[in-house]
Amino acid sequence: MDDVVLALQPDPARYTWPRFLEDVAMRYGDRVAIRYEGRDWTYREVHALAREFAKGLVACGVVKGARLGLLCENRPEWIVAAFAASWTGAVLVPVNTFATSGERDFILRHGDVSLLLAQEVLLKHRFVDDLVADHPTIAAARPGHIHCEALPQLRRVACFDLAEARGAVEPAAAIVAAGESVSDTLLDAIADEISPVDHALVIYTSGTTAQPKGVIHRHRAVVIQAWRFAELMRLSPEDRVFTAQPFFWTAGISMSLGATFAAGAMLVLEERFDAGSALETIERERVTTVHAWPHQEKSLAEHPDALRRDLGSVRHVEFANPLARKIPLQEDTWGMYGSYGLTETFTLATALPADAAPALRHGTHGEVLPGNELRIVEPDSGAPLPQGERGEIALKGRTMMAGYAKVAPEAAFDGDGWFRTRDGGYLDAEGRLHWTGRLSHLIKTGGANVSPLEIESHLVDEPGVKAAHAVGIEHPTLGEAIVLCLVPTAEGAAPDADAVRAKLRERLASYKLPRVVMEIPPDVVAYTGSQKVQLDPLRAYVQARLEENRVEIAGFVYGGS
Repeated sequence: MDDVVLALQPDPARYTWPRFLEDVAMRYGDRVAIRYEGRDWTYREVHALAREFAKGLVACGVVKGARLGLLCENRPEWIVAAFAASWTGAVLVPVNTFATSGERDFILRHGDVSLLLAQEVLLKHRFVDDLVADHPTIAAARPGHIHCEALPQLRRVACFDLAEARGAVEPAAAIVAAGESVSDTLLDAIADEISPVDHALVIYTSGTTAQPKGVIHRHRAVVIQAWRFAELMRLSPEDRVFTAQPFFWTAGISMSLGATFAAGAMLVLEERFDAGSALETIERERVTTVHAWPHQEKSLAEHPDALRRDLGSVRHVEFANPLARKIPLQEDTWGMYGSYGLTETFTLATALPADAAPALRHGTHGEVLPGNELRIVEPDSGAPLPQGERGEIALKGRTMMAGYAKVAPEAAFDGDGWFRTRDGGYLDAEGRLHWTGRLSHLIKTGGANVSPLEIESHLVDEPGVKAAHAVGIEHPTLGEAIVLCLVPTAEGAAPDADAVRAKLRERLASYKLPRVVMEIPPDVVAYTGSQKVQLDPLRAYVQARLEENRVEIAGFVYGGS
């Protein structure tokens, strides 16, 4: 496969996020970059707005390496603020808008965020009011002078939607206004000192521990994957891309935002996903490319409006996507399922072009992308295995993370510098990867990784519960559905399932909530010699229970015809 990065962007010295925006603004100028709520922003305008915002950040003391938090949905403000942060050399820490207050505080504290940019309200979430209510010292402080023991690095909070300061929370416009004292020459000098291998982002994603891991990425990973996705997906300036992928995870940044900008296409945004509204937008804007998680694709296809909307403009969507049947697509000519990647590799590590032969796209997970290395190893010893033999996928490469925040490098990489994915697979005779499943305990649901331990840890002291085990059960649209198994201290002693879900709802983001809570007898749980739960027998038991009772989860009935 050609190195699409070098083909599109010949100067590796420009693999930084601010230079990327410069390059696309130079190439595409007055083409529309973003359409949101009936308003357009051109590439030239996004570039100018990001520079003005960056000047304000510099005036407020943001320096290279500072951690800047961003708590905002898919709005133009997210994009402008992210590029502005990169121009100062700050490290962006996107905050999950699904996060509970506890999860938000963990990210802000563990991520050493010194300045937080946030929107005020999203549906039932009142981000600013909740933050101030949880930390009254923020309300009592002056803007720029926050001293909060619970968030010890935080000094400043700004809100995109405020007209005037509320305690220490100031309008984002005030930060922009402060930038009048910063010259273009100084801003350019700052950008000149940003290297492709400097840290650019910390992405928080669930790992094997109870708390999410902060995955640190370099500038070059973000830029490489933007150019690469644009080429692999065969995007052009004429494309109109609708996305429901959140920008606080790598897919939203690289596949949606980065690739659209690299191609000079138009990014069509909605602040929140609603199937009916999305279908109306896709029809009205003549969208060509739709990015959504499997359960969102299903809700689009099953919405009553799907049949009456003209979706004929869409040409970039998986043939297996239920929405494809409503367009309707006649042939399987495009798709990105023939790929493999992780948050740690900033998405793609292997891939095939979206227009590759369907048999290849559906039968393999693609070829190792240029600049990456992949080998299959024996899971316990790490010894390399020969072609065709199944083992664990290990990776290195230009888009590999720099490491996990506050985790020793030797805990993230083996002695030879390989990242052990805990995913199983093998390489065929043509060097294409075949992913065979996860070797770890992570549950992948609706496109997100969820740690079972994170769920289980909230039930350690729950009355009537001897043990709690969260497992992922295969689901056609979610990938896996989370089922929580409770072993009672005595028969019938386990708490009511609705009460358990209500407790977890207060402490976990919505996508981490178990779809089903079931009481199981103690003898169902088998253990290894080292007293680890044997998950395969437990999953088989749960699957049988779901099928026996014809349980419905997200529109799918287990055991149904």
